[in-house]
Order: sequence, then structure tokens, then C-alpha cells
Amino acid sequence: MTIDSISKLTHRRFLLGSQALWPGRRFEGPLSTESALRQMQALQLDPLTMVARSQDIAMYGRVLNYKPDHLYQMAYEQRKAFDYGGWLMMYPMHEFPYWRLHMKHRKAQGLHYESFTHPPKDLLKFILSELRDRGPLGNRDFEGAQVKGWSYRGRKETSVALFYLWLIGEVMITNRKGFDRIYDLRERVVPSEFDYSVNKREAVEFMGRKVIAFLGLVGENRWRTELSYYIHQDLTREETKKLAERLIEQGLVSRVRVEGSKDEHLFLNSDQLHLSELEAGRIPKKWKPLDTSTAEEVTFLAPLEIVSARGRAKKIFDFEYLWEVYKPVHQRRWGYYTLPILYGDDLVARLDPKLDRKTNTLHILGFWLEDDAPKDEAFASALANGLKRFADMVGAEKIDLSGIKTVKLRSYLKSRLK
Repeated sequence: MTIDSISKLTHRRFLLGSQALWPGRRFEGPLSTESALRQMQALQLDPLTMVARSQDIAMYGRVLNYKPDHLYQMAYEQRKAFDYGGWLMMYPMHEFPYWRLHMKHRKAQGLHYESFTHPPKDLLKFILSELRDRGPLGNRDFEGAQVKGWSYRGRKETSVALFYLWLIGEVMITNRKGFDRIYDLRERVVPSEFDYSVNKREAVEFMGRKVIAFLGLVGENRWRTELSYYIHQDLTREETKKLAERLIEQGLVSRVRVEGSKDEHLFLNSDQLHLSELEAGRIPKKWKPLDTSTAEEVTFLAPLEIVSARGRAKKIFDFEYLWEVYKPVHQRRWGYYTLPILYGDDLVARLDPKLDRKTNTLHILGFWLEDDAPKDEAFASALANGLKRFADMVGAEKIDLSGIKTVKLRSYLKSRLK
């Protein structure tokens, strides 16, 4: 069965469901964190910990009973994932052979915006020798000359060189202390069954499918932009058109029209049944939640969540969202670490949380409902359930609701959260 067009509602639900955010959590426990990552395709990492790191908030929305150390265990102890790239993401470890093409292109092009395009060979040999002899090391473990001018990657030439070796795949992040990177030789980090390179055609076709899976549905212009990043090589419209036609001929990809959009979108044929089910008003059986649904318990979305970040909230949900951590206080509309709130299949509100680790108190600094958001007891109950689970995830024992200005809602939440 083929599907030629879908509604806006199907589009929205498919994006949420393909990212395992709707209709509820379908993974549970530490071992399923890898399964969640595979479903997501990629997880953006960020060091800020106002309440929890973005990556942990993302996993909390997908994995039942998730705790922040589950991600570290999966990636750095079990070696089921690796983090990589200037746009820092975590990827499933089995993808490593396909990322070698990206790394190869990185090596050829070198660094940008640094004091050197390619670090001196003797510096690279020194760093690799130190890692080989001393074991895993971080930037702080090396002494070296200061970089000439400012560098985002570090103040020392050894720091920039370490970053370069990581980009070209000679070293990998083996662990983290807090969020500081600890590096080791690639062959001591990547399991032997994944430490090889596929050929260019295999890598490009794999990455072409991966971009579609990550974005759910994607127009061909956006696909070309994203794929160029994934292989670290600019692609022409003609090249991506030929690739799309090849994937279609192989029966891996199809095109579909989305209500209100002039352009056709690419999607994976493996998702054909999901789209058909959603278009018929049914929820795919494989998406059945293990516990509460998002209609029974709201989910706070991570600030870097793919379904809502970088303008997608406005485009898909007609919901204004901008992460305001880098804005001066007087320019913020909402708050420093504001999170979108998913209720059912829609974004209906925003929450600005902060965790006081001395008192183990989760402070709600601000709360903003959309004008058309539900304001009944069902939503209030779902919000209470969401706050309780979120507090458990971050280790808060108390919740301060003073930032919720609606008296009736605040009183109801207090009674439910005692």
C-alpha cells in the first residue's frame, strides 16, 4: 500500500512518534537507553545543568524510570554509542564504519577558524604516544604552548590537536569527568567489530537514509543540506537528486505531500505502514506506551529536542520557542532554561525550571500556557504527573510552584504533589 499525501496532524504525530515521544514512553530501564538512541538516530549533547543536561531531559521523555547515569553507562562503559562532531551528537556505535567517510573528509579539509589548518605532525605524534603509554587523558593532562589568538577548542595547542585527532577518528572520547572529555586511542574505544570503513557509496546511501529517519520527513533541499554535513562534503542538487532516485528505485524511500506544503517530502518505506495507520486515525501498535500516555502525563521536552528546536516548533506546532540561555535577561520573553510542554500530541505551554541541589528543590521559576491550551482538570492532572516524574529524574525531593501564577492551577498541583 502506497500513500501519496498526509494531513498536518499525521505529519505532527509521525514526527513525535518516530522520535519515540508520543503517545508515551516505549522504552524502560538502563539497557533500553541504547534502543531509544537507535530510534532517535542521534542525541545532541550539551554541558549546561540548570536542572539537568539537555540529553538527559531528552532521554527522560522516552525511557521509563530513566536516570542520568544510564546514558553514561550505555555509551562509555558498555560501548554502545559514541559522541562526535562539531555539532556534538551521540550516535549508536554500530554506525561508526559509516562515519569514517566524514572523518576522512575532515582530515583532508583540516580545521577551520583555528591558528593552524592541520596541527604539526610532531605534535600529533607526541599526543598519540602519550595516550599509548599513559592511557586515557584529557586536555588538562597535557602541557603545551598557548594557541595564537583565541580558540573555541582550547587555550593550548595540544587541546586543539586533540580535537583534530578526534575529528579525524584517530582518538575517541572514552569517558567524561563531569562533561570534560577524556580521550583514548580509537582502537581501545571502538569495539573491533565496528572498527572499519565502508566504501563511499555505502556510506553516502546510509547517511542519506539516516537523515530522513532523523528528521522523519524531509524536503529535498533540507535533505541535501543535512546530508552534506553528515558526510562533510558539499553536494550539488543534481547529486542529491540522483541519490534520491537511486534510493527510490531500491524501494527504500518514497515521496509524500504534506497538507499545506508545496514541496514533496522524502520518507523511508519502512515507515509506510505507520503513516497509513496515522492517516486512518489509528496509533501504530509498536508505539504503544509502557505506562502513561502523554495525554495522562505531560512531557517536558529538551531544549535541543529535534522536533521543536531550530524553528520546528513554529513550523510543526505553531508554537513559539527559542532557547534563551544566550540572551541577556532583558531580552528574554520567558526564562533562562525554558522547556516546551508536550500534552497529548501538541505543545501547549512552557516551563522554566531550576534545581537547587543544596535543598534538593525543583523550583518552577515561570510557567506560560498557550492561549488555546486546555485549562481543565485533565490537563492539571497530567501536569502534576509530569512534574512528579521530572522531579524524580533530577533527584528533587520538593517542588516549589511559586512561578505558576494561576492560583487555581497552583493550588491543585500543591494538593497533588504533597
